[in-house]
Amino acid sequence: MAVEHSNGHHAHGSHKHGQGAGRRRLTIVLSLTAVYMLAEAVGGWMTGSLALLADAGHMLADVAALTLALVAVWFASRPATPRKTFGYYRLEILAALINGVALVVISLLIIYEAYHRWMEPQPVRSGLMIIIATGGLVINGISAYLLHGHHEDDLNVRGAWLHVMGDALGSVGAILAGALMLVYGWYPADPLFSVIISLLIVWSSWNLIRESTNVLLEGTPAHINLRAVEEAILETEGVEDVHDLHIWAITSGREALSAHVIHLESVSPPELLSVLRNKLHTRFGVDHLTIQMETPEFEDDTFHFCHAGTACFRSDKESQDSSPMSKAKDSFF
Repeated sequence: MAVEHSNGHHAHGSHKHGQGAGRRRLTIVLSLTAVYMLAEAVGGWMTGSLALLADAGHMLADVAALTLALVAVWFASRPATPRKTFGYYRLEILAALINGVALVVISLLIIYEAYHRWMEPQPVRSGLMIIIATGGLVINGISAYLLHGHHEDDLNVRGAWLHVMGDALGSVGAILAGALMLVYGWYPADPLFSVIISLLIVWSSWNLIRESTNVLLEGTPAHINLRAVEEAILETEGVEDVHDLHIWAITSGREALSAHVIHLESVSPPELLSVLRNKLHTRFGVDHLTIQMETPEFEDDTFHFCHAGTACFRSDKESQDSSPMSKAKDSFF
């Protein structure tokens, strides 16, 4: 007997509310970023600073990324359809992935240009550079503050937040480079700080790429232990076994679970489902549940996917121990 229970109405409503607040904040940040991008581009050209031009180029990517994030939020707010039964939530994750990849590409281009600038340092108008970079730091600080309350729960907003933080680091680097050039006349400081900032951006972007890829591959969310979920189900009175246990994220903050639960014939499936729902919600925060109730006599000939069961878990471990490549692939994402 297949039984589904979803307590997602409240979560759905709160997600919509979060989308509205996130959309307003993203719009404000987009406006601020677009205006100061032009200021930094002009300032970088006037001063001859690679750090400022790099930051302006990063801001240009931010404008595109923020626009993409807003489009994704707008699509995600559209209702589900018969052809898109989960709606368009995954567009937020796609936007986060694209933002992460764009950040890496931009950083590599900046490092390439910095190499040439390091080999042939060029004079920079350091005083004006510091003033412009300070203004950029103020704008980025305001933008980061506006997005801070949402970046932990929404990968799409986190991608935008990482762009803004990258810009803030760029402004700090430009200020430090300008100070070194102004005081000591050491012009290689400009490309040096550009490389340092780019490497920091690559590191933070990789985490974003990894998390968004895990969602798209329907991997188990990092904050949920699959084995702990299985043990919680198995320790429930009336449950004999569980298989085909899967937990994945529809989008940021919306986890789903499906499982086949084998129960004693004397147990009432609706009552057992209620117990499991409350337990899984309380312990793991999962609300969208699809549980198929089965008795020991029921024979399911369909292929069983690997889950956190002892035998499967042991065979996975053995294969990983015997194959370094398998272990590397498992930890890659």
